[in-house]
Amino acid sequence: MPGPTFDDMTQQGVRWTADQVLALAPDAASREAGSELGAAGPWSQAGSSDEGTVWGLCKGSGSTPYRTVVDITEANGPAYSCSCPSRKSPCKHALGLLLLWAGGDGTVSRGQAPDWAERWIEGRRQHAQIKGTAAGHGGGTTGDPEAARRRAERRAERITAGAEELEQRLADLLRGGLASAEQAGYGLWEETAARMVDAQAPGLAARVRELGSLPASGAGWPARLLEECALLHLLDRGWLRRERLPAGLAATVRSRVGLPGSPEGPPVRDTWLVLAQYDTSDGRLTTRRIWLHGSETGRTVLLLSFAAAGRAPEPSLPVGLSFEAEVSRYPGDGQPRVALGERFTPPEPVAVRPAGLTTVRAAARYGEALRADPWLESFPVTLNRVIPTPAGDAWQLADADGGTALPITPSSAARPGLWRLVALSGGGPVTVFGECGHLGFTPLTAWPETAGEAVPLC
Repeated sequence: MPGPTFDDMTQQGVRWTADQVLALAPDAASREAGSELGAAGPWSQAGSSDEGTVWGLCKGSGSTPYRTVVDITEANGPAYSCSCPSRKSPCKHALGLLLLWAGGDGTVSRGQAPDWAERWIEGRRQHAQIKGTAAGHGGGTTGDPEAARRRAERRAERITAGAEELEQRLADLLRGGLASAEQAGYGLWEETAARMVDAQAPGLAARVRELGSLPASGAGWPARLLEECALLHLLDRGWLRRERLPAGLAATVRSRVGLPGSPEGPPVRDTWLVLAQYDTSDGRLTTRRIWLHGSETGRTVLLLSFAAAGRAPEPSLPVGLSFEAEVSRYPGDGQPRVALGERFTPPEPVAVRPAGLTTVRAAARYGEALRADPWLESFPVTLNRVIPTPAGDAWQLADADGGTALPITPSSAARPGLWRLVALSGGGPVTVFGECGHLGFTPLTAWPETAGEAVPLC
């Protein structure tokens, strides 16, 4: 499957995670060696360009540093050049350089490529032009496409081997009983996750690490562990039988496994209302989620951007403002993620809000979304005329007409945003946008029943 272009990775500040970079490694030894070179220490003159190249000098055992350059504009995946004697592609220096770039800590700064990197880049451009001319005249076109096909096949084979190994480990866990997971500790899961990274399946690796956090995590952890094992088993089987799946579901499986994708189809132009914006961090990476609602299309879409921990991702879009722009969707059934394209107007305050649903309809919409993507953790939805009310030791959002209610997720109940919501309501109905999932509803933004500005809750 073609890798992402430089524009895909840097759209709104998006960069690869370390797992995605290391998934390019040809073997485990390269992965380990590349990880050691992913820090600033051995590098000098590291930089990147808007045209999609990254370069740097890496100190080696000799007196002359190795010259490393990566071209990320290739539709079929990055291209590499390094003066080291390694015959692996990518070599450990290219992996280390990409890890340094992906860290986003400013070590790899924007600038003009040095002469040695520019000569290699220019040579590739001239070669591409010659190939394009030959293709236009019916010349041979089997070189790069054939190589890309072989690379995609090799990666698919690695992922398949990893999925089969993971299936065996899940079977061993269930055969030995869930109590064995608590006794084994986190080390077993981290080892399994590393094996999935070696298999170039960072999505599987992330889910395995989540499994490792569940044993002894509180009352009911065996049931939660069993549920997550079942979802991971379903993803494994989906990959192993992907040729039999409908195209949209197969694209979702590829995305969940960790294969990079690119926006597809014609861009959609609309006036987009910023529904919510919030950041999360896993200690290594900060992820920004921005929910947008199209006034004409009625679609609710998601912008994702990333930055190294401690740094703020871009862009930043104030909640409640609206702007006209184009977006392009990513492949996969039920996937709300889009890439932000050209903006035509600056964000401006508006008095509109999306039409809301009842709590019953919101829960039904989440269930419908699960049919398209069984691994979906939450679904964006706006609730109309609901009242935050206590329910024992928890909170819920109840329909104002006395119908049903949705529980508020425990994590949300512990945030200050809940008290802002309660104060805004004052015992009366409000409109609330948030994420509906299997743990309940996470409120992100609220509006008073009559005219009023959006109030962020996160």
